[in-house]
Amino acid sequence: MRKLLTCLSCTLFVFAPLFAEVANASDQSKEDDRLKNCGTVLKEILDVPDDIPQDLLDKADCVVVFPSVLKAAFIVGGSYGRGAMSCRKGEDFRGPWGAPTMMALEGGSFGFQIGGQATDFVLLVMNESGARGILASKVKLGGDASAAAGPVGRDSSAETDATLRSEILSYSRARGLFAGVSLEGSTIRPDNGDNRRVYGKRISAKEIVLSGTVPVPAAAEQLISTLDSRTPKHRP
Repeated sequence: MRKLLTCLSCTLFVFAPLFAEVANASDQSKEDDRLKNCGTVLKEILDVPDDIPQDLLDKADCVVVFPSVLKAAFIVGGSYGRGAMSCRKGEDFRGPWGAPTMMALEGGSFGFQIGGQATDFVLLVMNESGARGILASKVKLGGDASAAAGPVGRDSSAETDATLRSEILSYSRARGLFAGVSLEGSTIRPDNGDNRRVYGKRISAKEIVLSGTVPVPAAAEQLISTLDSRTPKHRP
């Protein structure tokens, strides 16, 4: 028995690094899939002309995409999702779109609802203050950062009260229906663990977005190319 236990211990010692490598590869695959889903969701939404108004998209400093956020509720709602945020490069957020930082969406209430549902969310970060706040730490929507349901439709413009007063405009798509939605009470934050797996090293959201030197991962090419083609220039 002692020899058997010794043999098993040696076997585990030999194969432990292999198991760890397989686990890391699996995590990397999950993050790559998430980035690809972000690109697919954003392209599908922006391909519909009456969804997010073009003038608002052109004014946004950053865009956050959370594909297939899971929310389950009985009277009080909650949510949990993972996605990515890309910002325009440069200290003033006026350059071309840069490499994405991975993001997390947690908590919050979405009104009276029963059951569970998977929903895609797109958030427009409308000014530098909102962008820097999100990059620095966890931000509570409606508390640390002003947020509102984004207006929809071809004729909606930046003159709406919600747009003028809010740092973040939020939209949702569920079961094919697209609308502005309030995410007040939810929190969003950079996901440093996911960033480490995507970029292969410990790197902060600030460095990814503000340095301008981090290359775009292959899995995020559709996300960034969609932003580059649909809103190549920031319009104040």
